[in-house]
Amino acid sequence: MRFRHADGTAVHLSYCTNVHPAETLDGITAQLSAYAEPVRRATGAPVIGLGLWLPVDAASALAADPAAVTRLRRELTVRGLETVTLNGFPYKGFHAPVVKRAVYYPDWSEPARLDYTLNLARVLAGLLPDDAARGSVSTLPLAWRTAWSRTQAAAAMRQFDALAAGLRRVEAETGRTIRVAVEPEPGCVAETTEQAVEVLGNVDHERIGLCLDTCHLAVAHEDPDTAVARLLTAGLQVVKVQASSALEAADPNDPRVREALAAFAEPRFLHQTREAAPNGGELLGSDDLGPALAGALPGEAPWRIHYHVPLHEEPAPPLASTSPVLRDTLRTLFGGAHAVTDHIEVETYTWSVLPEEGRPVGGAGLARGIAAELDWTARELTALGLRTTTPAPTDTRTDTPTATATGRATSAAATAQKEPGS
Repeated sequence: MRFRHADGTAVHLSYCTNVHPAETLDGITAQLSAYAEPVRRATGAPVIGLGLWLPVDAASALAADPAAVTRLRRELTVRGLETVTLNGFPYKGFHAPVVKRAVYYPDWSEPARLDYTLNLARVLAGLLPDDAARGSVSTLPLAWRTAWSRTQAAAAMRQFDALAAGLRRVEAETGRTIRVAVEPEPGCVAETTEQAVEVLGNVDHERIGLCLDTCHLAVAHEDPDTAVARLLTAGLQVVKVQASSALEAADPNDPRVREALAAFAEPRFLHQTREAAPNGGELLGSDDLGPALAGALPGEAPWRIHYHVPLHEEPAPPLASTSPVLRDTLRTLFGGAHAVTDHIEVETYTWSVLPEEGRPVGGAGLARGIAAELDWTARELTALGLRTTTPAPTDTRTDTPTATATGRATSAAATAQKEPGS
């Protein structure tokens, strides 16, 4: 789905395919017919965006085979799908029986993380629609916070320097601009936007910026206006926003609330929990919901839990979601005279681990749920004054716009789109 902000910025809305478990190229291609195409049909849109998740082996194979990238792009195009953003946070095994802290490895002190991210950038340069101004790749906020040493921090900064140089090479070779977006997350080295500003102060701000995940923002009890202003003042671009809602419990000591929360304490993903601090002090935190329920948090103030819940419907009472934070973030980013970013990715990856009564039934049920989330987000954007637009027709034989005689129409179309915030 595409939208046009009043300032002329083209805004792309996608859903993230890390909700699907495949980790091979064949499996990823099969997802397009099994899930993504039904999602598009359910929305009624001629084209929808996919925020592809390409695990390390698939990314490596594609980066080494430009013809395979061309084939994947064609598979997207013929189904009314397009990709401007990749989720480079999970490295592999995101649907293993137990993921938890494994998702944070390799971290940004390790060469494997740099190699993976640059492979993603190379692949995305080949997948971008011809009229897209730029691509984005989101990544983890350096590392999980425990055992993070000064030596590792210094290594990470060297890696970011190499990342920026690699992204410049990709642009020189392909003519496509790819930016990497560091995604603050509770429990990590950069948990908040304030910490992100501290650790990313010396990176190349033209190539490396922030991914604002609105679930994470809510769990950290950050105010969207304040957070975005902090980033822009520091010169950090909001490269991408992940539209997501956290789980919220107003009275964690209420037995009914605790019973409802227990159904969300599941073994696959980490569900960092933060308790609002009394009198404006520091937040209280637990690294997972299970320990929080077992007494790691006092439960004397509301909890926000890192559990991505569907955007379009509230959890059953007595629980709630942080959808007001999501709405406020969208207003902050798109409700002003200038768009602050141009990539939005709906990222509810937890459908399969929701309490049983909330899980979709089969692939068709999942497709309907994702489509409902995209429709919800589209309504929020149009309420802020954005207009829906349609991409130029594409010749699926060559993967180029039909108005283009030969080659890829990158330069004129890309430069015609405004830089967010300009």
